[in-house]
Amino acid sequence: MSSKRIHIVTDSTCDIPPEMLPNYPVTVVPTFVNYGGNSYPDDNVQLNRQEFYQQLPTMRPFPTTAAMSPAMAEDAINVAAAASDHVIICTLSAKLSGVYNTMRLAAANLPAEKYTLIDSQQVAMGLGWQIIIGAETAMATGSVEATLDAMARVRKVVRVYCALTTLDYLHKGGRVGWAQAGIGTLLQIKPILLVEDGEVKSHVKVRTFSRAIDEVVRVASEYKPLDRMAIIYAADVDAAYALRDRLKDILPGGDKTIISRITPSVGVHTGPGGLGIAPLSASWKV
Repeated sequence: MSSKRIHIVTDSTCDIPPEMLPNYPVTVVPTFVNYGGNSYPDDNVQLNRQEFYQQLPTMRPFPTTAAMSPAMAEDAINVAAAASDHVIICTLSAKLSGVYNTMRLAAANLPAEKYTLIDSQQVAMGLGWQIIIGAETAMATGSVEATLDAMARVRKVVRVYCALTTLDYLHKGGRVGWAQAGIGTLLQIKPILLVEDGEVKSHVKVRTFSRAIDEVVRVASEYKPLDRMAIIYAADVDAAYALRDRLKDILPGGDKTIISRITPSVGVHTGPGGLGIAPLSASWKV
């Protein structure tokens, strides 16, 4: 099979650190955060992430999130298509957002053989690792089939775990039916979220945030040997580095371990205290 130029289009909930993106044939289309009477693209330019998290606890009314417009998605996809032989569009879980459907509509005018649309069934770096591994495979092989296969194998094993300081934000966001903020606040429960099969689930609930982080550290070891690891955080970068230090004995080296800030489109639901991991076991290669 002849080598193809492959371009990947995704959305900003992938949380790939901005400094990494120039290394890959990847376009990130921003989702939107609505607050204060305005709608801001989640691009870390018009919406400064550090400032957003500082203001989030006192924002009234509570922010909402939205997919990009079909026109914005279509523009990005068409630019990618014009510069490549095949476009792979991979979005956050269709169970959590309308982004997948927006991308589907935006790509509808392309020939069917020109693109592939994927539901990542993930979010944050659970999506991000699929994009990065896919881009690396595309650059190395030029094969659409090999790229899609690598992404599918990553999707099968990658997970996201995120400890929260409170359930309030998840409850206010209204995207997760089981989140009962009143009970969580009353009992001072600190939940750990698990994202798998496209859904946000409750992995475990503990009484203190330090115990939640202990559980995150414990569960990370279940994914050994690790091929990649992302430490994910919303506002507290020092806590992210402290978590990395606790995991240092099992982390892969070099740029295979990254620190990734949770984008506001997701952080609206986790709150500024969100801290966790997106481990990728080396088993995806088998």
